[in-house]
Amino acid sequence: MSAAKIDTTGKSACVIGSGFGGLALAIRLQSAGIRTTVVESRDKPGGRAYYWEKDGFTFDGGPTVVTDPDCLKQLWALSGQDMAQDVELMPVMPFYRLNWPDGTNFDYSNDNVELRKEIARLNPADIAGYDEFCDYAAGVYREGYLKLGTVPFLDFTSMIKAAPALAKYQAWRSVYSIVSKYVSNEKLREALSFHTLLVGGNPMTTSAIYALIHKLEKDGGVWWTRGGTNRLIAGMVRLFERLGGTMRLDDAVVKVHTLGTQATEVETQSGWRESFDAVASNADIVHSYRDLLGDNVRGKKMGKSLSAKRFSPSLFVVHFGIEGRWPGIPHHMILFGPRYKGLLDDIYTHGVLPRDFSIYLHHPTVTDPSMAPDGMSTFYALVPVAHMGKLAVNWDEVGPLLEKRILDEVGRRLIPDIHDRIMTKFHYAPSDFAHDLHSHLGSAFSLEPILTQSAWFRGHNRDDVIKNFYLTGAGTHPGAGIPGVVGSAKATAGLMLEDLK
Repeated sequence: MSAAKIDTTGKSACVIGSGFGGLALAIRLQSAGIRTTVVESRDKPGGRAYYWEKDGFTFDGGPTVVTDPDCLKQLWALSGQDMAQDVELMPVMPFYRLNWPDGTNFDYSNDNVELRKEIARLNPADIAGYDEFCDYAAGVYREGYLKLGTVPFLDFTSMIKAAPALAKYQAWRSVYSIVSKYVSNEKLREALSFHTLLVGGNPMTTSAIYALIHKLEKDGGVWWTRGGTNRLIAGMVRLFERLGGTMRLDDAVVKVHTLGTQATEVETQSGWRESFDAVASNADIVHSYRDLLGDNVRGKKMGKSLSAKRFSPSLFVVHFGIEGRWPGIPHHMILFGPRYKGLLDDIYTHGVLPRDFSIYLHHPTVTDPSMAPDGMSTFYALVPVAHMGKLAVNWDEVGPLLEKRILDEVGRRLIPDIHDRIMTKFHYAPSDFAHDLHSHLGSAFSLEPILTQSAWFRGHNRDDVIKNFYLTGAGTHPGAGIPGVVGSAKATAGLMLEDLK
């Protein structure tokens, strides 16, 4: 279905940042006839979905899990095009293999027969409870994702209207609490609650509404883009440019100029400066207000207010290319540590660097051998760590030590001679998130997704004071993750198109 045309004669917009949210917004605007320019500070588009090529290996910065592909296909359909002409999606099965220190494996997927077998191996009595949990997840998916996921919350009245549905599904409870209501096996509780970590949320405190991720994966599957997540970004850029959009790379925005309550011009590091009818930021939300709008009273006020909120943790990621193929290691693994709640407390509350950790292991070459040279494999091992506001360490010193500990653990559990096999490696730390992405406190997912920082309590898709300044991405409603930021772009685009009539 093509986008409805509006009278956009001569109207222009600037989108700051080319992450998934920024590109999705730019495509929607350009499809509707708004002359759109995307300005990106880095030398490649993608934001967090950056990538590196080293020694023949391709390393994606992330995200690596593509869910709800329909939300992406919509972007091509706006102009009557087909996503398949630019992007090839490959199914991932199982979605994840969960592994515990005692050697227990649990393959998580949407194959109902196989999943029930996996549950029965842990606790046959929990199968009935799992079915009840699926019913719950379907309900919150319907209310929280389908009905509210692309709707802007611009005033408190909109929050009041959503309250009955949130109350019905006990949104004040945590995901772990809801899961525990239905199943009793501790490993199964972890298997059904860890997903919030993929969007920066603590399973022990994140609103139960986020159980919708289970339904999202069950219905839409988990996918990989051939060539890497970077190829999905490249496909979005091709679409945007075919529609007539303009990409400006390697030129950071330093200021959004304002006059009264209007954003007027965008200025970059190189000295480029241009006027636009509307400006939208896909950059970090604190950076957008505190730095880019810092000359405006509103920018200073919002920057200070946002800085006082709770932010998601950061990540420490070890990228490595090794000799050999590893068909026995699936595309995604979660290597749980000996603690679950205690480890989460250390990361989210205490802000310490614990001796133990849980590892998210990404192994794309088992699905897509093109990510590495012949006979080689590409991996990354990711561990959540406290953000820099809680964990103030020198990552230049700590990074190499933590990298070795992580690789040692992967070696102990999966690849015994891992250090001998490594051909190339590097790590990405919280300080890199802060430097490369202007991410507040080095947070990997922006505002923590707790109930009091969701919907109207999250960043608004249109600023309340500067009426032609808009926001999209992880810091806005509905939150982080590809479906989340693409949903935020849909909400923001709706507001911009209405305002630009």
